[in-house]
Amino acid sequence: MYVIKNKTNHGGKRKGAGRKSLYGKPTKAIRVPIDMVESIQTLMTGVSYKLPLFSSKVAAGFPSPADDHMDTKLDLNEHLVKHPAATFFVRVTGDSMINAGIHDGDLLVVDRSLEPKIGKVVIAAVRGELTVKRYARSNGKVFLMPENENYQPITINEEEDIHIWGVVTNVIHQV
Repeated sequence: MYVIKNKTNHGGKRKGAGRKSLYGKPTKAIRVPIDMVESIQTLMTGVSYKLPLFSSKVAAGFPSPADDHMDTKLDLNEHLVKHPAATFFVRVTGDSMINAGIHDGDLLVVDRSLEPKIGKVVIAAVRGELTVKRYARSNGKVFLMPENENYQPITINEEEDIHIWGVVTNVIHQV
């Protein structure tokens, strides 16, 4: 026969013990085959598709002979998403930015970690609704400028409830 003294000092579940969660909520450890670790990590951090990238360029003028081989694989996340934890996608509705090449139905890549600078296209919350406009300054005032003459600029001032959500880094546009 043996006696276990002061059981709280010998393992088991203890409040505040163990690894701290990076997610701000409880987690559960799981075991997966080693050859699946990279795929599961990719799934957890965002989808990563490596697609063929041909080494030849395509002519927008006169045609040129194409190479029959691929140069490498291309992961669009590497080109479109610089800060994954701060990046989101949003779909456009409306035509206020058509002269900037942003059309109804386009998908925007938005980076919340970038500081909005004059001339950049931003996503802003105006009176509780999201809008895409160009961040502009004129005569000492800051505006959200549409890229369509049928729309009026939105003045950014302290009385207005406007929050810049992020900077548009890319537009995904179907042809």
